[in-house]
Amino acid sequence: DIRVVVDGGLARRARFDPGSGMSRLVTEPVTRAEATQRAGRAGRVADGVCYRLWTRGAEGALPAFPPAEIEVADLSALALELALWGSTAEALPFLTPPNPGGYAAAQGMLRMLGALDDTGRITDHGKTLAALPLHPRLAHMLAMAGPDAALIAALLADRDPLGRGAPVDLSLRLSALRDFHSFSNRSPHAANRGSIERIKSEAKRLAAKARHARSSAMSDAEMAALAYPDRIGLRRNGGAPRYVLSGGKGAVLPEGDALSSTRLIVATDLDGNPREARIRQAIALSESELRGLFKDQITWLDICDWSRRDRRVTARRQERLGALILDDRQWKDAPADTIARAMLEGIRDLGLTWSDPARRFQARVALIHESGVDLPDMSDAALMDTLEDWLLPHLTGVKSAQDWKRFDITDALRATLDWQQIQALDRAAPASFTTPLGRKIPIDYSGEHPEISLRLQEMFGQTSHPTIGRTPLRVTLLSPAGRPLQTTLDIPGFWASSYSDVRKDMRGRYPKHPWPEDPTMADPTLKARRRK
Repeated sequence: DIRVVVDGGLARRARFDPGSGMSRLVTEPVTRAEATQRAGRAGRVADGVCYRLWTRGAEGALPAFPPAEIEVADLSALALELALWGSTAEALPFLTPPNPGGYAAAQGMLRMLGALDDTGRITDHGKTLAALPLHPRLAHMLAMAGPDAALIAALLADRDPLGRGAPVDLSLRLSALRDFHSFSNRSPHAANRGSIERIKSEAKRLAAKARHARSSAMSDAEMAALAYPDRIGLRRNGGAPRYVLSGGKGAVLPEGDALSSTRLIVATDLDGNPREARIRQAIALSESELRGLFKDQITWLDICDWSRRDRRVTARRQERLGALILDDRQWKDAPADTIARAMLEGIRDLGLTWSDPARRFQARVALIHESGVDLPDMSDAALMDTLEDWLLPHLTGVKSAQDWKRFDITDALRATLDWQQIQALDRAAPASFTTPLGRKIPIDYSGEHPEISLRLQEMFGQTSHPTIGRTPLRVTLLSPAGRPLQTTLDIPGFWASSYSDVRKDMRGRYPKHPWPEDPTMADPTLKARRRK
């Protein structure tokens, strides 16, 4: 009979460890429900005593109940078991259903290992993994590498036999397991003999389970990579030993670690930091091992996009394994259409470049578009929204911000109109005004009234005001030096009123140019008078 219970206030629970990618037993404070259950053991058949090694004040801070294991444990074994049954998590009436995000992540990991197909159904390989008493990662390694993987599988499933402060290199742990006596004599790092014996015993059991699997003569690093294909690390450029992992996350080795200069590693244990995980265990992997093991997963990716930093289109060919870029070279024969589409992203960043002719064309279209004529919307916003439609075919040879700065979009805008629309535009909003001398002056449609600017002498003899249809042109009359003298919507009225004041002021300034008393009777000219 149990009459006395001493409760230390701690409990061991299985929790998912993001660092190892598997569930691990962790020590946590006991809950009030667990403490009550333990106390009850001392009084089942007679009065007993329970000694709790914590204060009454601390007891109030204890959680009421432990979390359901399904809420905190790794879900990959559950997902594999359900797939083996041909079921799903949604189909079963769980008291506490698994977290949808965690369950989806577990299924994704199983697909990565080849245990599930793209539809979520179990594969033959998945059935093999389900029969092994291991986490699916380690079961995959054992199934692929055979009994040789039993030792590393047992090591990865257990606690670190070297404890805290030991170097990261997984090879040290394997050396201790393979020859504890030799390791103890030559290594400054102490190994826990009890842990070593426990791991070796488990390795024998696993080797027996995998005795029918074909031995593959893989290296330790290759076997580790089988279990952690998403944890292949490629060292980033720079001084600090930072790595990008094939699964897309970042990780860093402790400063000064023996592996810190290694280009490729397999990170078998991380601290779980979501931003940049600290690597607790890893093993060096050679490039030839990587290429041999993942030859079917390594792909070439053609990338053509806009670089804000370089302000130009960059075209690269990258050899990739997941998020790892194994090789990066210039894509010299990138198709022109691909470059043009990448340049569109740059144009969205830089904005449209507007020459004076392009702005005038836009204003002409806007003028008659607003009057109900069937022409496309050429507002700045509409043009930016439809770059693929009107600009893409004209971007051949445009690859940089400098190229774009020199590019005139007028022809591209004009190409959006068909022949009939061009004719309607030229009739309703002509691009230019023909002066009495036959010279064509561009018309500016950006203001309230269409406007032209020309030398005053060029309008001599003009007795009616120029118009576009019924709309009068705003005429800015310029001095011989090109400075505005008068802006008018009524040329005959100007001749009859203000001209005499302008003539009086300008004759002295520009004596070489004609300033007749009656400009309606004079011939238009751009020439100065000859000296006598």
